[in-house]
Amino acid sequence: MRSPHKLPADTDGMEIHHGSITEPLDIDALVTGVDAVIAMIGDTRLQADAKIALPFVRRLVPAMRRAGVKRFLYQAGGLSRPHGGRLTPVLWAIRQMLPRGYTGQHADNEAVMAYLATEARDIEWIVHRAGIGSDGASKGRLERSLTKFSVGTHVDCAAYNYHTIQDDGAIHTADFSHYAP
Repeated sequence: MRSPHKLPADTDGMEIHHGSITEPLDIDALVTGVDAVIAMIGDTRLQADAKIALPFVRRLVPAMRRAGVKRFLYQAGGLSRPHGGRLTPVLWAIRQMLPRGYTGQHADNEAVMAYLATEARDIEWIVHRAGIGSDGASKGRLERSLTKFSVGTHVDCAAYNYHTIQDDGAIHTADFSHYAP
């Protein structure tokens, strides 16, 4: 996890492993004895030139299978197109206006979503297509949505991920999150 201090307070029983997916990791050891995995990974600088999330997830999923871990949440960017889906014209336009430095990150996220949808159907995967805009304080509670999109704080996205990974209705979805009214 990038910043463990951004997790919600009610995370009893959660183990946090801080590290880099670009360094050698004993993934089997990381997933042994766990109930679920949340991956909040990415580096726009590195992803400009290469996919880094996809190779990691391609190593992670077999390790999860070996350890009997079924549940996986992958946090992708809200402007990444879900496998077999499309972005709305508004979101596509916003994506095109962003600096080209994010193009590789979107391609990497989209490759991960395609891999999960086509080669990891046995895993109870969930993709959170998050909009993350600040390190500020919580702005409220995020909830799943097919169409509504909010730019959330890091702490709110972390809380959303923690609660969503426990939601059986979220399995095999690639939904947005938005602030509850």
